[in-house]
Amino acid sequence: MLLCGPSGAGKSRLAQQLHARHGWPVIALDHFYRDVDDPGLPRQASLGIVDWDDPASWDAGGAEAALMALVETGSTRIPVYDLATSRRTGVTELTSRSIDLLLAEGIFAAELVDRLQRAGLLHSAWCVRGNRVVTMVRRFARDLSEGRKPPRVLARRGWALMRAEPEVVAHAEALGARPVSQSMLARTLEAGASHG
Repeated sequence: MLLCGPSGAGKSRLAQQLHARHGWPVIALDHFYRDVDDPGLPRQASLGIVDWDDPASWDAGGAEAALMALVETGSTRIPVYDLATSRRTGVTELTSRSIDLLLAEGIFAAELVDRLQRAGLLHSAWCVRGNRVVTMVRRFARDLSEGRKPPRVLARRGWALMRAEPEVVAHAEALGARPVSQSMLARTLEAGASHG
């Protein structure tokens, strides 16, 4: 299952709740960002920084290969990405059982919908969304506490992301993800799990 949506909308929180309740493996797709010194990274001219909200800043092929390996072999290697330094710092092993529902979450998860559908591996794709102001505040608090970037950059980026959120949701929907609130999706998945 793919969970996409705006940064700060609650994708990771929901995935971790489902993992704790059902043991379903979680693949945090943010670990497939490209290193900051990759010459192909897109840039945001107005902010003078890398555009980390552009799918070109992310390794879709690597994410797809890792997910396919996990489904086909029961294990895969996932990069460990440090958002504060914007680079990969290691690798971790992830395993699953044949009965597990795999949860892949990240802002670019919708970019994998078509690839996984063609491979016959897509369970479902959801775009988690909520109130834009609440999402902005939640994102800023999270990013500040984790030291992801300097506060000034986080504030400017947060304001831009809030304004762009409707386009982010529309893009995910166009790629095949169904928009839904975090609470509604949690209820839907819990109901499905109880009948499975």
